Amino acid sequence: MQPHSSHDDTLPPTWRQRPKPVGFEIAYKLDGEMLEIDSTRKVDRVRLAAVEQVRFLYAPSNLSSKGFKTQLRLSDGKTITFGNLSWRSLTDMDRDDAGYRAFVCALAATIARANPRARFVAGKPFAFWVVLAGVSVLSLLMLVFITGRALLQGAHAIALLGALLTAASYWQVMPMVLLNKPRDLATGEIPDELVPGRPAA
Repeated sequence: MQPHSSHDDTLPPTWRQRPKPVGFEIAYKLDGEMLEIDSTRKVDRVRLAAVEQVRFLYAPSNLSSKGFKTQLRLSDGKTITFGNLSWRSLTDMDRDDAGYRAFVCALAATIARANPRARFVAGKPFAFWVVLAGVSVLSLLMLVFITGRALLQGAHAIALLGALLTAASYWQVMPMVLLNKPRDLATGEIPDELVPGRPAA
């Protein structure tokens, strides 16, 4: 089933997502200052005043997807995470950026009202990001070194393969590093680079 968001102002903002290839669809609905989460097997209701932190992440599900996630951390330590991608089968995903953004904007505004002290952040936690950036840079440097050595030794086929792997790795890794750089946001702020679907001006 496709991810879905309600755009009708007379209806509560909603979002539906199947987060795993095998599993139930999860429905999210704003009800005043409560977030209702229907996982098919049970329905939970979360007070948005209990949200201490809202985090926005770049989190692709595979090599070709442009996946983004929103994570809520509650005062009891629990987290709620949902994204813009919904699995339709074991190999196919639906993407509804406009619907995802509409729901996230409504959710963020409600959290800001319910708990003005809630912290809004973008990217990975600093320690995780440092490790990610370090490993990514080292991996790219190793590929560049191997490619250069192969070229100097006249192994042109290996050098070409190394160059292709370097380019592919850069294309995949750099958005993970750059978009997930940790930074604080203003209360209720929605970063366009991590919450896609903003209508064109």
